[in-house]
Order: sequence, then C-alpha cells, then structure tokens
Amino acid sequence: MIFNSLTFLVFFALVLLMHNLPLRWSFKKANLLVASYLFYAAWNPPFVVLIWISTTVDWFAAKWMAASKTHRRRTFLLVMSLTTNLGLLGFFKYGTFLLENFVTMVNALGIHYAPLAPDIVLPVGISFYTFQTLSYTIDVYRGRLQPWRSPLDFALFVTFFPQLVAGPIVRASNFLPQLVKPKPPSGRVFSWGLTLLAVGLFEKMVLADTILAPVSDMVYASPGQAGMMDAWLGSLAFAGQVFFDFSGYSTCAIGVGLCMGFTLPDNFRFPYCAVGFAELWRRWHITLSSWLRDYLYIPLGGSRRGSARVSFNLMLTMLLGGLWHGAGWTYIVWGGIQGLYLVVERFIKILFGRPKWVQKESSRFFLGLFTFFMFGFTWPFFRARTLQESWQLLTAMTVGAEDTLYVGLANSINVAIVVFLMLMWHWFMRKRSLEDVARYLPWWLRSVFIAFVLFWLVNETGGGNAFIYFQF
Repeated sequence: MIFNSLTFLVFFALVLLMHNLPLRWSFKKANLLVASYLFYAAWNPPFVVLIWISTTVDWFAAKWMAASKTHRRRTFLLVMSLTTNLGLLGFFKYGTFLLENFVTMVNALGIHYAPLAPDIVLPVGISFYTFQTLSYTIDVYRGRLQPWRSPLDFALFVTFFPQLVAGPIVRASNFLPQLVKPKPPSGRVFSWGLTLLAVGLFEKMVLADTILAPVSDMVYASPGQAGMMDAWLGSLAFAGQVFFDFSGYSTCAIGVGLCMGFTLPDNFRFPYCAVGFAELWRRWHITLSSWLRDYLYIPLGGSRRGSARVSFNLMLTMLLGGLWHGAGWTYIVWGGIQGLYLVVERFIKILFGRPKWVQKESSRFFLGLFTFFMFGFTWPFFRARTLQESWQLLTAMTVGAEDTLYVGLANSINVAIVVFLMLMWHWFMRKRSLEDVARYLPWWLRSVFIAFVLFWLVNETGGGNAFIYFQF
C-alpha cells in the first residue's frame, strides 16, 4: 500500500473515521496499531512477524535494563537488542551481498565454491524501523530515557503507519509523550495536514515520476550510450527525482500524522541551497543524519579528538550511512565519497577559516551551486546498478563522449526548467519554512495553489510507482 494509490486514500479515510469516533483513547491507539499492521501487511503479511520480534525484544530489554543493578547486565541486554535487530537487518538486507562477495573471494583464491542462490526477500522499511526501535533501547541504556510503561504505546511507536516504511525516523522521546493523552487537531491543523499530503503527492507523482523519472530511467538504463549532455541531464534529473520522491513521502507522512494529531519531525529543509556538505547533511534526510551523528559519530569520538581521528570518524560514519542505503559496492563508494567531501571541507575550514568574501550572499549562492553539482556528481554511484555503469556515466560527464542516446529536446527542456525552479525555490526558502510562506500568503493565492495541485493529481495517470526509499 503506497500513498499515491486509491487503496491508501480509502484506507486513510477509514482510519480517520475510526480515529474520530467517541472512543476511549486506549481504543483509538489500539485501532491505530491494528491499522499500522494492516498497512505493513499489504506488502507481505509474514514480515509483520519481524516487527513483532523487534518490538518484543526491545520492550523487555529496556524494561529489564531499568531494573538491572549491574552495568554488566545492562550491557548484556543492550547487546541482546543490538544483536537481534542488526541480525535481522543483516540477514535480510545484506545476506545475499555478503554471500556473493564471499564466493567471489574464495574463487579468486582458486577454491571452487558454488552455493545455491539464497532466495531472500527484503522486508520493506526494515532499515527505518530497525534504527527507530534501536534508538529507544540505546537511550534507555544511556539513562536518557525511562522505559515506557505502556506496551501498546511502544508497539504503536515502532509501527506508526505514516512513517513506518520510509521515515522520518522518529525518536521515542519525541513520539511516545504524544501518546499519553489525545490531542485532536484543530481545523487549521487538519487542513494543513491535508495540504501537506497533497503537496507530497504532487512532488512524487508529477515532478518525480512524470517529468524527471523518464529521463533518469532512460539514461541509467543505457549508461554506455550516454554522451556528456545526456549523462548530466540524467544525473540532474535523478537529483531532482530522488529529492521530490523522498521529500514527497516525508511530506505525506507528516501531513497524515497531523490529520490524526501527531507531530513528526522534518526530514528535509531545502537541501539544495546548502553551502557546503556539512550543511547539506543537516538538511538532507535529517532524521538519518542525526541518528548517525548521535548513535555512531559522537560515540566514536566525534570532533573531540585529533584531526586524523575525526577524519576516520567522518569516513566510517558516511561509509556505514552509504551501506545503510543498500547492499552493494555502489552505495559503499557513494558513502565514501560523501565522507571524503566532509573531510576535505573540514581541512579547508581549518586552513582558511571563514574569509569575508564567503559571507557575501552572492558568494554563498555560487558556493551553494558548487555544492549541488558536486553532490550531483556522486549520484551515478547511488543510481547505477554496478560500479562499471557508474564509471561509464562519470566518464561521460567529464570526458564527454559523443551523444548516441538522445533524450529529446522536450525532455531536456522539462528537466532544465524543473531543476532550475527547484534550485531557485530552495534558495528562496533557505531561511524560511512552508508554514511561514503559507501564513503570509493571501487566502485566494493559497486556494489557487491548492486547486493547481489537485488538478494535476486528478489528471495524473502516471501514479502508482513505489517510492524510491522503500527499497532501503
């Protein structure tokens, strides 16, 4: 079940109906929990068992931690939680990848080994809910959070359907207190939630799927035939596609949550206006970036030690961040490049500080464009199927082979217009939020915008494609 489907709209209407019936709060939470399990089971019902395992293990691990009198027992319970959750994640997401690389390694040593190909299906959203529930046990272990008293609340925290399969990654300290007592949304909040749902669907169905995806798919399907213009068009199209696709999902999730009285964290803050890569990762996939910072980078030592150790911490964090996105060498290389960008940027700041010319708005605008294009230069590793195909596209982007795969003038113009408007919008919104803009717009202009979005959605026939981040 995906947001951009008629099935979800019917499902969501029924959930809203049940949620607004005059029932006790505990019954409403139970209804939401059942709805969340049904939402997830729509993909593959048996995989609900994996969520039950993670929920049960982490609920009891945190409860027993609080009752433990020795540090050794608390550590054992944390290891039990980590082993269970990361074990499930490792088997289902990385099992095939590890086996394939092991076979390649032993065959290279002259040992013939040909095991049966494992038929492992990746459970949708496993990376998201695994990180979400792990943050709970780690925070309890650190003493930053007391174990929650209601197992119903905790189960709903793990499985809340708007953000279950593709984020945002919610922290227990932010979500669980919202379950203590009901907070019905006001009419303004409810209408804003529906507006965000419509805007998110517009990002996904119109901008990502209809305008940008055809060019991106065409180029990445035949990377060896792409010339310089085609390669750059394909990568710029994917830069816009992946943003509108993932930001669209997060916007939908936040909107759906608001309609039921729940506040979910922002996951994107107009990242393509970032000046530098450190700022970019404070604006892109914010809940994952902050998770990696709080539960990996800082425990490794963060920025508190020497330059060599800080560089190591940055590289390891981004390598694992790349691996989180997918079981493949392309994702590892992509994460490594992101880490290298951060390390180089840090050394430049140490050597040159913050010159006055960098503080000028015009200079920052061009530095933002440089950041965007350097970030876009890494997308072939994220999008291409193999390292060889990634290299073919990078070669085309830099050397400039003759164009043999022409994407068409109309497609080129569409990509150029959408990417240009996206960059201008991100820069305009650099220090603003959608709520600020909506608040100061006259009512008639807001109405025209909503009518425009709804018109496109009603007439859009290319919907129904799964969100990109479902595979992670």
